[in-house]
Amino acid sequence: MAKRDYYEVLGVAKNASDEDLKKAYRKLAMKYHPDRNPGDAAAEEKFKEAKEAYEMLSDAEKRGAYDRFGHAGVDPNSGGFGGNGQGFGAGGFADAFGDIFGDIFGGAAGGRSGGGGRSNVYRGSDLRYAMEITLEQAAQGFTTEIKVPSWESCSPCEGTGAKPGTQAETCKTCGGQGQVRMQQGFFSIQQTCPTCHGTGKTIPNPCGTCDGVGRVRRQKTLEVKIPAGIDDGMRIRSTGNGEPGLNGGPPGDLYVEVSVKPHRVFQREGDDLHCEVPVSFARAALGGSVDVPTLNGKASFELPEGTQTGKTFRLKGKGIKNVRTSIAGDLYCHVMLETPVKLSDKQKKLLAEFDASLEEGGERHSPQSKTWTDKVRDFFN
Repeated sequence: MAKRDYYEVLGVAKNASDEDLKKAYRKLAMKYHPDRNPGDAAAEEKFKEAKEAYEMLSDAEKRGAYDRFGHAGVDPNSGGFGGNGQGFGAGGFADAFGDIFGDIFGGAAGGRSGGGGRSNVYRGSDLRYAMEITLEQAAQGFTTEIKVPSWESCSPCEGTGAKPGTQAETCKTCGGQGQVRMQQGFFSIQQTCPTCHGTGKTIPNPCGTCDGVGRVRRQKTLEVKIPAGIDDGMRIRSTGNGEPGLNGGPPGDLYVEVSVKPHRVFQREGDDLHCEVPVSFARAALGGSVDVPTLNGKASFELPEGTQTGKTFRLKGKGIKNVRTSIAGDLYCHVMLETPVKLSDKQKKLLAEFDASLEEGGERHSPQSKTWTDKVRDFFN
């Protein structure tokens, strides 16, 4: 199968700068690296393809040969530039990619170990904790304690991973470096030692408590402060309380994701609250003071005579304080006219007499009915 053009592989123009090449390769390495795509053969091939393209184009001499002669100029099996069959030892291919891999996968964080290989230092994973709270708690804020998984140093082996009375040994495969260099034809690749997994040590007699890991799983209790005004879907970051790092790497973070339970009375929109207020027919017609609940006690508003259903009244500052500015939102009360049910005979008679008196008064008692009648008349005409 014919090789693709190296510039096409990296997605850059032929006049791309060295920095452009590095950025393009970094992006592809992040996407297709085998550690990020375990078992994905297609991703592995794309990673190898991008790696080869960058190795050639990042070297000025090889790039010049490739620009003049194409793949024949750098193919080790041809008589061109690449036919010298030289590998890339220290200062060549491995070092060029070591800088990029260190930036992407954290290999550079631990510096060099033993005879010069890079140690595998990894940041710990982030943890997510789902917390469900009430609307009242979200509005007022509170402090609570949560339990999260954690690791502690193993007591019997004192964190060494070796059975008490024994100790770890220097890895014979990598000589304690944690890395091994493999020659694959044209390429010389430095990778994690498969025996010690980058630690540089092997444990012949692992601790029975931690199985050689040097740490055991525990739960730790953390105090979490939920700020007043927090909304559904927001999250709180607790720095350094995630999984611990490996080989001295920094720990991850803990993210507390907040979910607010539905409320029986209020519906929240940002910092504002909405509620429906049932009002009797007589109260809506006569007007008067109406008491309503808030998250901080009771409040009231004046209902004008002749209030219609659906009318909204705004109570300023009776909503929820903003989590950042502490400025309170408003409470919107939506009047819902309540039709009386299960009437007695006497009540029905009184209501019929009242309705008849309204009809005698004409349209002035029913402004909405008049408007609706006019609309119907205009529709049919």
